[in-house]
Amino acid sequence: MILYKIKVTIHNPIFQIKKDNFMNTETQNYKIIVAYDGTRYKGWQVQKSTDDTIQGKLQHVLSTLAGKPVEVIGSGRTDAGVHAVGQVASFHMPKHFSKDEIFIWLNEHLPADIAVTDISNVPDRFHARYNAVSKTYVYTIHTGIVSDVFRRKYVYDYDKPLDTDRMKKAAAYLLGEHDFKAFCGNRHMKKSTVRTIFSIDIEKTGADIVISYTGDGFLQNMIRIITGTLIEVGDGRKNPDAVMEILASKDRAQAGYTAPACGLRLERVDYGKVVC
Repeated sequence: MILYKIKVTIHNPIFQIKKDNFMNTETQNYKIIVAYDGTRYKGWQVQKSTDDTIQGKLQHVLSTLAGKPVEVIGSGRTDAGVHAVGQVASFHMPKHFSKDEIFIWLNEHLPADIAVTDISNVPDRFHARYNAVSKTYVYTIHTGIVSDVFRRKYVYDYDKPLDTDRMKKAAAYLLGEHDFKAFCGNRHMKKSTVRTIFSIDIEKTGADIVISYTGDGFLQNMIRIITGTLIEVGDGRKNPDAVMEILASKDRAQAGYTAPACGLRLERVDYGKVVC
């Protein structure tokens, strides 16, 4: 996934922030679709120790336009190094800024590896995280002997053959509602680790194996740990039936390794019948 962005310099009075506008407290809620190359970022969520987060970059650019702090709410947190095609976020801005003004401002001032691909007005009650019904992530494994040098930041190069039939059998055990504590990267998780996976599709195209995960939500590192486990099934280190035992154990040590972040991207977020 390579993002291209054309920078356009616009000298327009609509971007001149007027002091008298600061007195206007009326706001409009917006929903945006964000694409990003996560290679150089420390993940989605703002952190005190670094400025290199996606949420942090968005908030900085929007706050500069608004002349006051703007909180950006993401549909979920992506790990350091994970990419996105269809991340969703929401935020409130003063009403005197139009949707088009905000859209242009964002794409003019964000780094070249972050792009806002769509913006829409949404009701005040819309919340990018709480209203999400499902999320789809895609993990790409390149199994060829020769690395794909032009996609090395977006695929996991694994130079051994993988049996996708075995992987599909193992993945079937993960469908539905389960306690995925064994597949959670946070060993001290205090909140519920129960999640529902609606589908896991595994397709082999040439040297690529593409795994698509759709669920109601995912725990920290959950998809990468599941992917590492499926890889260990595919190369013969684990039996497909072992997944049932791993789930029942609720023990992270029983699951496979955590696959690298580079192969993972957030593909889309769905909101069902929520008006947005």
